[in-house]
Amino acid sequence: MEEKIVHNVIIIGSGPAGFTAALYAGRANLKPIVFEGLQPGGQLTITTDVENYPGFEHGILGPELMDIMRRQAQRFGAECIYKIVDKIDFSPHPFKVYADGEEYLGKTVIISTGASAKLLGLPSEAEYMGYGVSACATCDGFFFKDQRIIVIGGGDTAMEEAIYLTKFGKEITIVHRRDEYRASKIMLDRAKSNPKIKFLENTVMVEVLGKSENGKKIVTGARLKNVNTGQEFIHNCEGIFLGIGHKPNTEIFKGIIDLEINGYIKTKKSSTETNIPGIFACGDAQDYTYRQAATAAGTGCMAAIDAERYLEHLKHNEP
Repeated sequence: MEEKIVHNVIIIGSGPAGFTAALYAGRANLKPIVFEGLQPGGQLTITTDVENYPGFEHGILGPELMDIMRRQAQRFGAECIYKIVDKIDFSPHPFKVYADGEEYLGKTVIISTGASAKLLGLPSEAEYMGYGVSACATCDGFFFKDQRIIVIGGGDTAMEEAIYLTKFGKEITIVHRRDEYRASKIMLDRAKSNPKIKFLENTVMVEVLGKSENGKKIVTGARLKNVNTGQEFIHNCEGIFLGIGHKPNTEIFKGIIDLEINGYIKTKKSSTETNIPGIFACGDAQDYTYRQAATAAGTGCMAAIDAERYLEHLKHNEP
């Protein structure tokens, strides 16, 4: 019976964290494999201009940056696998990772599964998702040329979405449940100084309104509610974008490794180590404070170095 390959490093997830981990592990001659997952390249593949990543003076497109990172990691021996990891077993050693029914064995695992956009959970939101409701302005903004759009949220995500949507929509309204914002001052100032952007504060969306036209569902507006008075009113629009933040893609690890209350992976101080020796976490699956491409890349670097040191420790302690 053929003996299964035991990989030095298995990386679950891509993006700046996963690809940087792959780059460093590859340069250390560890021959890592990378499962790119549901969204190959991570969240930056749905981002247009990335202006704050070091080394690109005039900015770079998100998908282009991810493609460069991928090729750089592959240049040093990383193997990218376009599969979704659907099961893991971290109890034995080597660790077991399953993707599309196939088992992969690894001496170490680096988790870089990132985060996904949060939704409100309204039945009407689900009904019209993809038919006028979206959580990605850069994916769908093009379809709303000269139309009225609302953006739900009060953080940087909402401001970024709204500013981007001004390239297409004729009127953008940011709907926020409070009159104070979590957004950074620079992003809030940019949004407030844009003549196309209006604000509705102390307001929440309670229902997406729409109809069927020529057999296709379309959004016609939103039922909004003032949280102070309780008064409901209809805001006419053709597009609704959700900019209320993200949740970590860590469901698969629940009950297996230690997670924070908010679902992010717990790591030891000044380290990417989890509570299981040999399992490391980096990027937006672990970082709920900064959530930037540059910090994700930094923790990806840390995870690869931590994994390399762990492998050295294993080698010197083998019987």
